[in-house]
Amino acid sequence: MPPQILLIEDEPNIAEAIRFLLTRDGCDVAVITNGAEAMGALSKTAPDLVILDLMLPGLSGLQILSDMRASPDFAALPVLMLSAKGQERDKEAALAAGVSVFMTKPFDNKDMREAVQRLLGGG
Repeated sequence: MPPQILLIEDEPNIAEAIRFLLTRDGCDVAVITNGAEAMGALSKTAPDLVILDLMLPGLSGLQILSDMRASPDFAALPVLMLSAKGQERDKEAALAAGVSVFMTKPFDNKDMREAVQRLLGGG
């Protein structure tokens, strides 16, 4: 079964670029665009990896990450967080909340693919 990835990203162009890139690598990618839908989508999709934008409508990526880490079902789930701001305090807050990998936008496709493979246990 291909790796299941839940992409939580509200920017359509970025979401489509990531979905295309990872689908081409053999992953199944489900996309949601609103932070308020995140926890429900996690339960429905049972992903192997979550790619999570920091700034989302409905609920911030940091709050979603905190909720995930507080849940026994999702506490150990790998999370790659994306941020357009790239400020050090955002990275520190994400690391403190338990993010697996923090990446700034714009990102290099090669870096994204390598991070995803590493988080999925393939490299």
